[in-house]
Amino acid sequence: MTQQSKIILWSRKGCHYCDEIKEFFGKNEYEYTVVDVEGKDHLRDILELKYGIRHVPVVEIGFNYTFRGVIEKDFTLIESLIAGRDITVR
Repeated sequence: MTQQSKIILWSRKGCHYCDEIKEFFGKNEYEYTVVDVEGKDHLRDILELKYGIRHVPVVEIGFNYTFRGVIEKDFTLIESLIAGRDITVR
């Protein structure tokens, strides 16, 4: 991989799935930024506009200001996007 991916995790405290993704990122030594949506309806509004959902976790992975959102807990897809492989939407 010639360029570094940027990883953003939309999360909230007490979210079991969010914690699983954080553990996955830590185990694989992925650097990521957390956007905490707890009590912040304006951030959930952004998720709704972007992905049609208001729940977390949402993982956004991008290169050069182009991001792809993952709204399911699919570690294979997340790893592929981090590695920069183009994944066809199913």
